[in-house]
Amino acid sequence: MTDLSALPPASALPGCGSAAPVLRERGQREVFCGLTSIVWLHRKMQDAFFLVVGSRTCAHLLQSAAGVMIFAEPRFGTAVLTDRDLAGLADANEELDRVCVALLERRPDIGTLFLVGSCPSEVIKLDLAKAAERLNARLFPRVRVVNFSGSGIETTFTQGEDNALRAMVPLLPQTQAKQLLVVGCLADVVEDQLRRHFAALGIDPVAFFPGRRAAALPGVGPGTLVLAAQPFDGETVRALAGRGARPIASPYPFGAEGTTAWLAAAARAWGVAPERLREVTAPLAARAAKAVARHRDRLAGKRLFVLPDSQLEIPLARFLAREMGMALVEVGTPYLDRQMVAAELALLPAGVTLSEGQHLERQLDRVRAARPDLTVCGLGLANPLEAEGLATKWSIELVFTPIHGYDQAADLAEVFARPLERRARLAV
Repeated sequence: MTDLSALPPASALPGCGSAAPVLRERGQREVFCGLTSIVWLHRKMQDAFFLVVGSRTCAHLLQSAAGVMIFAEPRFGTAVLTDRDLAGLADANEELDRVCVALLERRPDIGTLFLVGSCPSEVIKLDLAKAAERLNARLFPRVRVVNFSGSGIETTFTQGEDNALRAMVPLLPQTQAKQLLVVGCLADVVEDQLRRHFAALGIDPVAFFPGRRAAALPGVGPGTLVLAAQPFDGETVRALAGRGARPIASPYPFGAEGTTAWLAAAARAWGVAPERLREVTAPLAARAAKAVARHRDRLAGKRLFVLPDSQLEIPLARFLAREMGMALVEVGTPYLDRQMVAAELALLPAGVTLSEGQHLERQLDRVRAARPDLTVCGLGLANPLEAEGLATKWSIELVFTPIHGYDQAADLAEVFARPLERRARLAV
């Protein structure tokens, strides 16, 4: 495994580079909408409630995606727009205010209420920004009301998180203090692990955005160093830079190599001595590399085709190519944010085919022509491709599963090895 504890700038690394040619696809899409991000956001921010202003279809999507039991009382719901609302026969704003007040009376534990726009609410031009302003005047400071769009007209499913966090950036208090701000929704167990790594490096204070309570907002200012943990939070990072923060360019903490590079970028920006960085990361990286090695035999040499879905595609392709020895046939992503993935592009093998956007029929034709050993794709494509004899992995599982950091590296490798192991057993 390559030692990236002293990773040079992306432009100095071999690989695709930031100027790599990209096949741009514009056509039929097959992705979940941004509402799906509520599934992991509501688990992270334990004092928040996400109220989707949408249709019964929106409600069915969320309940199906979250797997909510019938007796559970989750921290999300749908204010269903009916035919009367869509036809303009009722005052949707009055109805929304009534629903929000009734919800807060029933759930006094809510500290932050997110009003989430959907395709139906945006089609009828229901202004949720004005609604949030109106409700804040009535309910703040007991409850803060924030709005963002999860509409599938505009977003792929991970962009819902980006929209939610970006909507919170103007609310962050100003600070001049030096701090590290990690951006991106992470499982609590991963956050705890990363905090220990930063503490061992002497990096303190460290804040995570979002935190476990939406009302506990970190400060931001010229002393803030921003380290993205998710490649799909580009608008949030740029909004923080607009508040004076300084983003740190880095690969993402997937696998032993990526996690070391990610921590190294933070250490350099903070001024940590290289010797201290090696002392802290070397044993962690060695343990992670040993853990993923048991899956390498299953994955090494196998051909991989990644269809666009989550915006995690490029960092995960780097992990699979460099640490697991897979051959990349094509790596597709819904949106190619070069500012967010420049360091990852530099680590991809030279000559790999990159595609941005989706033209479903053309991409499926290329999958069928290539007959890869493993295809990473959206949930709706997996069963049809399996029926054609192709092994698949649902890309949505990679968002719901903790896969960041050293301790999760083996779990990440297993996610990709499992479909091939299953197919090998069935063949016997």
